[in-house]
Amino acid sequence: MKKIDLSLYAITDEHLLKKDIEKAVEQAIKGGATVVQYRAKNKETKDMYEEALKIKKICDRYSIPFIINDRIDIALAVDATGVHIGQEDIPVEVARRLLGTNKIIGLSTKNLKQVKEANKLPVDYIGFGSIFSTKTKEDVKIAGLEALKKALTLSIQPVVAIGGINHQNIDKVLQTGCKNIAVVSAIFKDKKNITQNTKSLYEKIKKGKTMGFQV
Repeated sequence: MKKIDLSLYAITDEHLLKKDIEKAVEQAIKGGATVVQYRAKNKETKDMYEEALKIKKICDRYSIPFIINDRIDIALAVDATGVHIGQEDIPVEVARRLLGTNKIIGLSTKNLKQVKEANKLPVDYIGFGSIFSTKTKEDVKIAGLEALKKALTLSIQPVVAIGGINHQNIDKVLQTGCKNIAVVSAIFKDKKNITQNTKSLYEKIKKGKTMGFQV
């Protein structure tokens, strides 16, 4: 299985990015995004394929890993780096069989029980959250910082913190010892300053690693 730099994990949002999504992604990459995930829950398959193809070309240009949320068919169609699946999606073992050993598979976890279960699965990393409240997903349960600390000690895979993380609270997340941060709104909400927003977050993550925050 491949390894990728998960430090600043940028996730697209269909409500924030209604057009020129590839341009927004390129700006985020220029700001320091180390991986890009394409997430669209309410689009037609053909529209998703066409958008994913555009983003894939941008990611390839900058040698940035490109992950598709949920849709294995789209990931295969555009030859994405991998997929990220949730607890209610196709089982991880099936996803691995379809994708092979060279693709990245990430799994969302919402509690410590799911983190322990993920240790037995053929995944490359887990997402853990929601750390804070967030408007990008409905009916989100807050896991919180203390649970994140425990997840970091339990997981045998890299952990990516997700959910409501922004410029104001990212330091609290880094202080848990978590080195990988997933962000949606803090990057893409202010469309005029995507590169600067991403750069600011990247610098905080870089500083956190340098300071060696520990659990």
